[in-house]
Amino acid sequence: MDLNLPPRVTERAFARLAEINAGGGHQALRVAVEGGGCSGFQYDIKLDEPKGDDLILEGSGQKVVVDAVSLPFLANAVIDFADELIGARFVIENPNATSSCGCGTSFSM
Repeated sequence: MDLNLPPRVTERAFARLAEINAGGGHQALRVAVEGGGCSGFQYDIKLDEPKGDDLILEGSGQKVVVDAVSLPFLANAVIDFADELIGARFVIENPNATSSCGCGTSFSM
């Protein structure tokens, strides 16, 4: 497996971001990794403007951005959108995570 591959964003995630931005906003979805959480690292997912050192992933007229510090933690990851009984949310399928917690936002490597 090539550890240098950037994360991939599913069509479902781009479609949900387009729905969010349909109200007139046109912000990117920022996916970042921070220290903390119950497993050591946690995802921070929010609407934001692209910055100079961001990797910009584009699809369906939408942008998902990842900062340079978070990028190695998200190599080969898949950014998706899940609409389940427990709620609708953006989810990260990260092959680098050795374990994760029940909330799905915290992981360890």
